[in-house]
Amino acid sequence: MLFRQALASLLLLLALIAPAAAVNPDEVLDDPALEARARALSLEFRCLVCQNQSIDDSNAELARDLRLLVRERLVAGDSDQDVIEYVVSRYGEFVLLKPRFSVQTVLLWGAPIAIFLIGAGVMLVYSRGRGRTVAAAAGGELSDAEQAELAKLLRDRDRQT
Repeated sequence: MLFRQALASLLLLLALIAPAAAVNPDEVLDDPALEARARALSLEFRCLVCQNQSIDDSNAELARDLRLLVRERLVAGDSDQDVIEYVVSRYGEFVLLKPRFSVQTVLLWGAPIAIFLIGAGVMLVYSRGRGRTVAAAAGGELSDAEQAELAKLLRDRDRQT
């Protein structure tokens, strides 16, 4: 039992420190303030190889190159926004983990809702029209002879049960 707990604790510890191993010691800047900005910016960029990890968490070679690029731009004196614009200009909007609000993102997120509403409207209109067509095809209300025949059929059915 104690061995299992120790093993579970060790695995949990390894899982927690695994993302920290992505940034290599040779990448870390000497200035702690610049390094903190670089780490914050690295969390905003997507690893283009892994796609669902930030470049700060990824061990891919491209992620390392992007981390170094971010640090180079910061050392050169760029603001955080300048670094973001530079990376987006080279790699496109896809490099951002949190996409910017734009016409494309509105279309991307709004299209399924619009398609659902249009489909629901078409189904509603179709079902209403179909109900009228069935009633019109049946001639509306039953004639006296039809009502008498229906009453006779219902009586016969009741007698059989």
